[in-house]
Amino acid sequence: MKFSVLTLFPQLILPYFEDSILKRALEKNLFELEVLNLRDFSANKYQKADHTLIGGGAGQILDPEMIENALHSVKNPKHTIFLSAVGKPFKQIDAMRLAQKKHVVLVCGRYEGFDERSIELGADEVFCIGDFILTGGELGALCLIDSIARHIQGVLGNAQSLENESFENNYLETPNFANAVFKSKEINKIPAPLEYSKGNHAKIKQLKLDLSKLRTKFYRLDLFKQHKS
Repeated sequence: MKFSVLTLFPQLILPYFEDSILKRALEKNLFELEVLNLRDFSANKYQKADHTLIGGGAGQILDPEMIENALHSVKNPKHTIFLSAVGKPFKQIDAMRLAQKKHVVLVCGRYEGFDERSIELGADEVFCIGDFILTGGELGALCLIDSIARHIQGVLGNAQSLENESFENNYLETPNFANAVFKSKEINKIPAPLEYSKGNHAKIKQLKLDLSKLRTKFYRLDLFKQHKS
């Protein structure tokens, strides 16, 4: 699989892949990463990347011709995603689906975002990562890549890490407790569920499900209400 990131600030993207799991995955060629500087595709000799808004309004928007040129430079086939606050919320099911794609292109917004024609002509999907505003789409792109890459075979050392995660069934992941002895009196005041150490796997499974439901009801009532029982 290949990820291509189109951004005005490549230096914000590349360091994320210099450590930990995604670095090892890149070294093993489990996926490819391409980062393109949008300014390189500007039609302006000064590499101007933005324009004022027609009809008034504060701020600048990204040059649609620059976006178009950059997208044309990326080889097909590709699935193009624009990162924008106006997009639909990115969810776990999207990460699982997109992990099946051969090539995902992520276009990072900046300033007041995109000329609407860029979205109409270039986007297969538009995503946001939450109901809040950031200075650019780079963090959103990194979030999507991280989430998608975890579902690529071999990226996680232990495939079981993907099982029973939060949002897999619209419940949050069950509370976890370390199998260790601690010196901290405060930590020891809160014991792990006794059932976990008894070895009855059926009861442990049911308890984990019950705790998962309780956690979901407490933190994400919207998800909890999606279940009838």
